[in-house]
Amino acid sequence: MAIGDRKLSMAELGRMQPGEFHSAEKHPVRFILDDVRSRHNVGSLFRTADAFGLEGITLCGFTPLPPHREIEKTALGATLSVPWVHVSDTVEAVRQLQQQGYRVFAVEQTQQARDLATLTIDAKDRIALVLGNELEGVSDAVIEACDGALVIPQFGSKHSLNVSVCGGVVAWWLAGRLRAR
Repeated sequence: MAIGDRKLSMAELGRMQPGEFHSAEKHPVRFILDDVRSRHNVGSLFRTADAFGLEGITLCGFTPLPPHREIEKTALGATLSVPWVHVSDTVEAVRQLQQQGYRVFAVEQTQQARDLATLTIDAKDRIALVLGNELEGVSDAVIEACDGALVIPQFGSKHSLNVSVCGGVVAWWLAGRLRAR
């Protein structure tokens, strides 16, 4: 640690209480989880959605639902601050959000996927990001229903990021652009 530096206390961080978070202005971004199987990944994505002020999460298919101790282990209470809904069919969830004015993107490696850094965001944009199953990714039917696909460039030997890490990278990038506009 640099001389004179120290970690900030919880009071110094000035974080909102969960009740305050509900009424605070959110970034017009939400996650759609397409058959994400790990409760730890689900909890981590709740915590990420809270950290970046996303407006909510849509849990689809067999994605585990709160409350569950394994989700809470990584969510650390974010299931109480981040609004969520369950929609059994992911394609239906995509269509519902499109009808509500969202641009819906699968975060997936597809033939036509755009580099995340090339995404342009207008002031009126509402964005939903589909994150897929840990083994199979976003299903083909869901990709086809989306408005496009986004990819995070990678330079190592592994073919993908963990779904919760991927969600964190995309949420961080979008929140930064949205705050700047």
